[in-house]
Amino acid sequence: QVHFVQSGGGLEQAGGSLRLSCVATGFVFSEWAMGWFRQAPGQGREVVAAITQSGDKTYYLDSVKGRFTISRDNAKNMVYLQMNSLKPEDTAVYYCAADYLHDGVWAPARLELYDYWGQGTQVTVSA
Repeated sequence: QVHFVQSGGGLEQAGGSLRLSCVATGFVFSEWAMGWFRQAPGQGREVVAAITQSGDKTYYLDSVKGRFTISRDNAKNMVYLQMNSLKPEDTAVYYCAADYLHDGVWAPARLELYDYWGQGTQVTVSA
């Protein structure tokens, strides 16, 4: 049974840093691309960052480029999101998600391609 445990969210001041972690069980982690998404109140869910199975490619939302870094440790079944220079507009619930690339194509921004989702963790950035 697939299961995610997310950690690392919380309240931070603008300009500060947070690191999100997501540990996955129930599937062969190294065979799945991973992504981090976020959803602010009243808004749709958007991809923040994504990483391929081996970690050789990454993708970032334009507004987080240069501030956020996604990484993974396949030996530990974990994916991370390091968030620096946080802004109030980063406030949202953040989700990790897994994409098996059933068609062999990596399309990290397409939410509908992700098979499994974490429970979400709140990130709040104060001005």
